[in-house]
Amino acid sequence: MRKRDATTAPSIAEETEDRAFVTALARGFDVLRAFTAEDPILGNGELAERTGLPKATVSRLTHTLCRIGCLLYLPRFAKYRLALGLVPLGQLALANLAVRQVAAPLMRQLAEETDASVSLGSRDGLHMLYVEHVSPRSAVALRLEVGSRIPLGPTAMGRAYYAAADAAERAALEAGLAAADPVHWPALRDGLQEAAALHAALGFTASVGDWNRTVHAAGAAFALPGGGGIVALNCGAPAFLLSRQRVLEEIGPRLAAVARRIEALAGAPG
Repeated sequence: MRKRDATTAPSIAEETEDRAFVTALARGFDVLRAFTAEDPILGNGELAERTGLPKATVSRLTHTLCRIGCLLYLPRFAKYRLALGLVPLGQLALANLAVRQVAAPLMRQLAEETDASVSLGSRDGLHMLYVEHVSPRSAVALRLEVGSRIPLGPTAMGRAYYAAADAAERAALEAGLAAADPVHWPALRDGLQEAAALHAALGFTASVGDWNRTVHAAGAAFALPGGGGIVALNCGAPAFLLSRQRVLEEIGPRLAAVARRIEALAGAPG
């Protein structure tokens, strides 16, 4: 199996013997996923390091992505950034995700009542991608927005997703996480297993400084009706505002209740 950098999201299907899987297409998306809010401008060398792909392959991919309007080359830096050609696709995907409209008012209410940020996300490889985000009106809040990507393994949202996944998807995620970060995999595995047990018993997961020592959060997830996949919620705040006890005794149960309400509304006939 080809080893990839832990900062990227492996295309899990590529690691299987799926004859219908188009590797070149997956590699192109791996390049696009390497760009983040923290690193919006990257060169071929950096992209090769992040994706685990040969630099010659990356050069062909970035050339092609520029030609089709997905990347923009910046001659001054000899690097690339995501191009505006991707915006309509992202907007269309969000517009077609009806659960956002159902979830938003309930998320807003929870954020204001708990003074914590609330987000809705779906899986993107080995990361979770924010598709909706609500911050409280307080001056102190987590600075993440729609489009932010966070790691799946150590976060409350990612752990909730794992807890709601079926056995086959869990196994694929475990294999991908172990390959991407073998050093930290034992700790990630323990956290995922504990989260799955907590979610099964109480309807939520927790990440108390496990991803970022300054952030405490709870997570909850559920499957959308009609095979629409799994979505996950988190509710979190800076650690000095949100103790472990409050996460487990207040935030987690309240988030689980909101998740159940969204699930019911999302499945209700229109």
